Amino acid sequence: MKDSKILLAIVDDHQIVIDGLKSLLQGYDQFKVVLECTEPLQMPQLLEQTKVDILLTDVMMPGMNGAELSKIVHKKFPQIKILALSMSGQGDLVNQMITDADIAGYVLKNIGKKELIEALEKISAGGIYFSDEVLQEMTKASEIKKEGEEAHLTAREIEIIKLIEKENNNKQIAEALFLSERTVETHRKNIFRKTKTSGVIGLIKFAYEHKLI
Repeated sequence: MKDSKILLAIVDDHQIVIDGLKSLLQGYDQFKVVLECTEPLQMPQLLEQTKVDILLTDVMMPGMNGAELSKIVHKKFPQIKILALSMSGQGDLVNQMITDADIAGYVLKNIGKKELIEALEKISAGGIYFSDEVLQEMTKASEIKKEGEEAHLTAREIEIIKLIEKENNNKQIAEALFLSERTVETHRKNIFRKTKTSGVIGLIKFAYEHKLI
């Protein structure tokens, strides 16, 4: 008799999260967890050895984040569908994962058993599933990107504007973004030029008016 189970792999740097997901799946015999891993760097190699239908991956992980892992898995194993799980629905990151890895879904870790099963069933049937909160964040991120493009601002410049709004100085911004202070200063000059503002207050006003923050 052909095994019709939906084969799952789970990767999360916290074993307790993996155990929690497995617990939620108990009693749903159509699903079978065949791989579990707390080291995202190991997952591609494990997938070469075991057949998997759906990969459930955490997003924020040390060593390799979920976006990077998803991109690799999509390239090497295009038949595997990917469901991302995160504490927050960062719209720009979700949009990036859709573009780079064609993920089939993205849900928040606060979902209950019913939504998890619904997401897995929909994805296994060839559909997609994104939590309502995630869809809202994706829409917001798309609007911010559009507003930024209209002002000819780059993604990096918008990132810097958000940090300026939080009262970070050049040194703090440089440390947060792993840039030199000189590079940050150049970005600031370009930002003020593009937004036609001459000070922080005017810039923040521009950013709010254009929904950049």
